[in-house]
Amino acid sequence: MPEPPEPRFVMSPDGLRIATYAFGDPLADPVLLVHGFASSAHANWNLTGWIRDLERAGRRVVAVDLRGHGASDKPHHPESYSMDLLAADLFAVCDTYLLDEVAYAGYSLGGRVGWHATHLQPERFPRAVLGGIPDGTPLTRFRIDLAREHAATGAPIDDRITAAYVQMAGQTPGNDLLALVDLVEGMRPGPQPTAQNAPSIPLLLATGSEDGILEASQRLAAAAPRAEFFEIPGRNHFNAPTSRDFREAAIRFLS
Repeated sequence: MPEPPEPRFVMSPDGLRIATYAFGDPLADPVLLVHGFASSAHANWNLTGWIRDLERAGRRVVAVDLRGHGASDKPHHPESYSMDLLAADLFAVCDTYLLDEVAYAGYSLGGRVGWHATHLQPERFPRAVLGGIPDGTPLTRFRIDLAREHAATGAPIDDRITAAYVQMAGQTPGNDLLALVDLVEGMRPGPQPTAQNAPSIPLLLATGSEDGILEASQRLAAAAPRAEFFEIPGRNHFNAPTSRDFREAAIRFLS
C-alpha cells in the first residue's frame, strides 16, 4: 500500500490541529473516512485497502486523524474529548474542504462519532456507513485506572479487554496512551447511540460475526428509521476493517 501523503491540518473550533489526508479526483463525489479508537487514518483505511478501492470506484476521499490520534494534536485533558468536540472537528474539516455534502464512513470510535455528527447535521451527510458500534456507553470494560497506572509505571494490566486495547494502542506509531485514556474518560459521559438520537439519513451498520457487540449493533440498526445491517463474516472487532466483504458492501451502499 502507498504511504499516506503529508497531512493537511485543519484548525478545530477550540484551537487544535486536526490532520487530514486527501485522495482522488477533487471533483469526484467525496467520502469522509473516520477511524477507530487507537488507530489512525493510515492504519484503518489506507493499509486495509479502503482508500484504494474507493478511488477505483470513482470517489474522492478525505480521511481524518481524530484528535488524540495520528498526526493530530493530543491534549491531556478529558474535557478536550467530548462527543460534541469530536463532531465539531469533522464539521470544521467539511467546511475547510468546502464539502457541502459528503458521504461518511466510520469504524468503532469513528462510527460512534458519525452517529452523533449525522444526527446533529444530517443535511451534510446523504448517507453513512457506521461499523463496529453498539448501543450504550463506549468501552465500558476499559479500566481507566489500570491503563493510567500502566502508562505511568509500566505496571502489568490484569484485565483482558483493557490489555488488548493498550496493546493495540502501542502498535500504532505516534500513539500517546495518556491522551487515549483521557479520550475514553472524556467521551463516556456524553450522548450515546439510542433510538432517540438516531440519524434520519440512510445508514449501513456493520459488525463482525465474531464480535461480542454483534447483537447490540443489530439492536441499534433496528432502532434507526432508515438503517440496514451487514454482518461481516468471520471478523471480530479488531480485524473487521480488513474484510473485503465489508469494503464491498460499504462501497455498494455509498454508491
